[in-house]
Amino acid sequence: QVNLVESGGGLVQTGASLRLSCAASGRILTTYVLGWFRQAPGKERTFVAAVGWNDGSAHYEDSVKGRFTIARDNVENMVYLQMNDLKPGDTAVYYCAAIDAPKWVTSWYKYDVWGQGTQVTVSS
Repeated sequence: QVNLVESGGGLVQTGASLRLSCAASGRILTTYVLGWFRQAPGKERTFVAAVGWNDGSAHYEDSVKGRFTIARDNVENMVYLQMNDLKPGDTAVYYCAAIDAPKWVTSWYKYDVWGQGTQVTVSS
C-alpha cells in the first residue's frame, strides 16, 4: 500500500514560484510512475507532469514545459514539482498520484493511488 501526502501550495502573484512536495510512504516499486495532476473548479482533472521512479525521466504537459520541473528523490521518497512563472491559469488543486506502469501515463483515471491535494492560487 502506497500513501501520498502533498504540501507546498499557497496564494501567489503572477510570475511567482512555488515548489510542491509529495511525500510517498509504503512499498514503492522501481516500476512506479509518479505524476502531478491539477483540477480547476468546474473542470476535469488534467495531467501536469510525471516522473519515472527508477530513472527519474520526466514528461510534461505542453503548457507547463519550460516553467515546471518534476523531480524525485527515491532515497527520501519525495516527488517535487517546481513551478516557475506562475500564471492565473495555473490556479487549481494539485494532486500527486502513483501508478505501476512501464512508461508515463497521462490519463488521471488510470492512476490508482492519490494524495489529498494542495491548493495553488495565482492572482493577477
